[in-house]
Amino acid sequence: MKICMMTNTYLPHVGGVARSVSTFVDEYRRLGHEVLVVAPHLPGRTSKRAEAVVERVAAIQNFNGSDFSVRLPLAATLSQRLDEFAADIVHAHHPFLLGDTALRFATNRNVPIVFTHHTKYEDYVHYMPFSSAALRKAAMELPTAYANLCDGVIAPSDSLASLIKRRGVKTPIAVVPTGIDTKSFAKGDGASFRRKFKLPAKAFVVGHVGRLAPEKNLPYLAEAVALFLKKNASAWFLVVGGGPSEDKLREVFKKHGVDARLVLAGSHTGQSLHDAYNAMDVFAFSSRSETQGLVIAEAMAAGAPVVALNASGVREVVEHGKNGFLLPPKASPAEFAKQLQRLATNPKQLAQFSTTAISTAEDFSRERCAQRALDFYERIRRETRRERLQTAQSPWLALTERIGVEWDLLSRNARALGTAMAS
Repeated sequence: MKICMMTNTYLPHVGGVARSVSTFVDEYRRLGHEVLVVAPHLPGRTSKRAEAVVERVAAIQNFNGSDFSVRLPLAATLSQRLDEFAADIVHAHHPFLLGDTALRFATNRNVPIVFTHHTKYEDYVHYMPFSSAALRKAAMELPTAYANLCDGVIAPSDSLASLIKRRGVKTPIAVVPTGIDTKSFAKGDGASFRRKFKLPAKAFVVGHVGRLAPEKNLPYLAEAVALFLKKNASAWFLVVGGGPSEDKLREVFKKHGVDARLVLAGSHTGQSLHDAYNAMDVFAFSSRSETQGLVIAEAMAAGAPVVALNASGVREVVEHGKNGFLLPPKASPAEFAKQLQRLATNPKQLAQFSTTAISTAEDFSRERCAQRALDFYERIRRETRRERLQTAQSPWLALTERIGVEWDLLSRNARALGTAMAS
């Protein structure tokens, strides 16, 4: 199968969507499928093998102070390479910018399009210059309207699938989490990572991996872990990732007098990331904006039980009392710290949770998840075949569909803009 992936974020960007797309790309290629990724130019470097399947388009870097890129409107012109690829299916990973390009391309080439609803976009409106309640509403309506223009929708968790159905998505939906390389995460060298960042070999290490950004609820997590460290002189907090909330983390730990045991290790990928997970005894997570527990599954693959807040994407991975502790969304930082304490003082329970965590992670292996996505592609191709044959046989119908897509996109964007400007 020839699969064209269009995404606004991709390698070398370090983030959930970029990692998700690259994971599926690697697995599809391993299974013998052809893949072409259309993504913005981004600062940094990727391997020649990874870059060989990428078509880059011009973009504004670090939009509004974030670590995201915004594809320039003029970059929507499709290249000869994209035309010659002759995709069997188009997979859009955003409902705007290159998402619009994906929809136009799929319509013009008469091939089905699938959209992955990666996130709750309303949780990211603070990156826009004029954040408001109206803009949050628009951020909910825009992906819903886009999903209904596609042939199929992938949701990374049951929680998100239920949410977008309630919001009005009528398109067929499949739940497909981002797969992880369970074998590689299980083989990380935690001892080496501890030595590199001067973490004591016998320390009890609470870990966290992710973008250090406002939507991740990090002040709460910092408060909870700092309280735990105050009661445990041999405990440390290892944070892997980078972003605008780094200074806030330092402030909280300094306030509690435990900043000497906070290790901000920066962003890591590949073997270094695997090593980092294996350096952790427990994984702590407090985000309420996730649509899938990708980093949670990765931590579990490395044998780390999880303490987290009960939220979408998290509850599908963490089983309370089996592979970690799941706290109510409004639990206090002190209550969160108490659960960390339970695991730190009960080695037997910690070992039992670790064994169950490794077993849980197998449900999220990249092999299983990639096959589920491929099966969905085939289903959508099968269900749209008759309609596509009719379009291929009628130039007038093909023209009508192209005009219809442009009108739908224009109407959707106008409604979203109207909602945002209403206040």
